Amino acid sequence: MTPCQRLGGGSDANGNADDVRWHGAVLAGALLAAPAWAQEPESVADAQEAAERWLAQVDAGNYAASWRDGAASFRAAVPQQQWEATMRQLRGALGSVGDRALKSASFTKTLPGLPDGQYVVIQYTTQFANKEQAVETVTPVREADGSWRVSGYYIR
Repeated sequence: MTPCQRLGGGSDANGNADDVRWHGAVLAGALLAAPAWAQEPESVADAQEAAERWLAQVDAGNYAASWRDGAASFRAAVPQQQWEATMRQLRGALGSVGDRALKSASFTKTLPGLPDGQYVVIQYTTQFANKEQAVETVTPVREADGSWRVSGYYIR
């Protein structure tokens, strides 16, 4: 018995009609899913562009602007004054940015401790004046309005 016969489909003596219908259904499903796959590279590029604009604000010491331009979830989790004080202390100790190179960028719909959504986890290898090699992780999220905004930032 073929998979389609178990689902109530019919076939000729060799089962050929079921095979064509079953493969046709699989192909149709794959074609319908293709637009979602095609969006991932574009999403990664858009998220990376948003992350780099946001990092430019942080690099320039515009911590208030970086907080305002962060994702709603970021602003809800970290009060603005706390963000500014933490960044002044952290970035002050690290010094100015020398070089920054993209290490990786990956699209995901799930992250531990966060609601499902569209995220891009981006890592940069960064050289600061007082820390020769650091890894910055910037995580933009696609918000309800379709724009990408930073929801997380870590330096290791």
